[in-house]
Amino acid sequence: MQRSTIDDVAQAAAVSIKTVSRVLNHEPNVRESTRQRVMAAVESLNYHPSQSARSLAGSRSYVIGLLYNNPSANYMFDLQTGAMERCRQDRFQLIIHDCTRRRQDIAKHALGLIDQTHADGLVLSAPVCDEPLLLDALHQRSVPYVCIAPNQSPHHASYSFMDDRAAAREITDHLLGLGHRRIAVIVGHPDHYSAVQRLLGFKDSMKAAGVEPNMQLQKQGFYDFESGYTATRELLALATPPSAILACNDDMAAGALMAAHEANINVPNDLSVAGFDDTYISKVVWPRLTTVHQPIQEMAKVATDQLIRQLKSGAQSEPKRIDHCLVVRDSTGPAPT
Repeated sequence: MQRSTIDDVAQAAAVSIKTVSRVLNHEPNVRESTRQRVMAAVESLNYHPSQSARSLAGSRSYVIGLLYNNPSANYMFDLQTGAMERCRQDRFQLIIHDCTRRRQDIAKHALGLIDQTHADGLVLSAPVCDEPLLLDALHQRSVPYVCIAPNQSPHHASYSFMDDRAAAREITDHLLGLGHRRIAVIVGHPDHYSAVQRLLGFKDSMKAAGVEPNMQLQKQGFYDFESGYTATRELLALATPPSAILACNDDMAAGALMAAHEANINVPNDLSVAGFDDTYISKVVWPRLTTVHQPIQEMAKVATDQLIRQLKSGAQSEPKRIDHCLVVRDSTGPAPT
């Protein structure tokens, strides 16, 4: 069966090829009746525009790069899902690029990606979006980019974010409300701004409750399962172990659960464990995790939308905060008496 062309769509809809192109590219100033007629022709002919033809027709490649450096596969799945969902609406292609190399090489590899794919712009997730060498290089090359969850220093780009500090206060308040006072915290990766904010939120809540910080109960994690497992084993080996553990992401909380199970400690009767992010793993571990729902997909979708809008209009969008919420499940309960 011969593949349908844009000429076939134009003929079926009784419009010009240019009008078909404007409808498919979601350009303004097209009558709704015309838009519906064109889309009906596209569907009936099963027309799929060629990406290379779109590129040749204008100055864009219709390719966007998503750069990341995060050890949590669950986080990255949500991030990619949100970005791809927005790209599909305007038929952009999304290229995923891992930046877990040495920090001084990130700028070189990012510019190499631009040169190889001719990407129109980049979506930078944390902590990649906080790399000064990369940002300087993108500014020098005039490469459009947006950020997801950057630090709070002045930014020259649009970005989406969540209030990590407020979210950490809320989930710590939940543990305090259950009667816990000896609460341990497994801090996130030191390269991530979110780790700093979540620790501050934890301390805010503890201070407001009149609970003195105990450095024995603060362990360094790296946003991965193994560091959560190791930190929890150390916490449970203390002469007086904690009655609750706040792990600053779900992967580390899953590691905490594993360590508790191995030690034959009942969760939540003997030990409460809370996570952060509400990724897929929080719903499939046992018991299911109490956590903070970080709207990762929505943050990625909003940031990608900001970039696409900038590519079309040349104007940047205002930063957008996406709301979090506390998700109480089975891994937290009243403090043991």
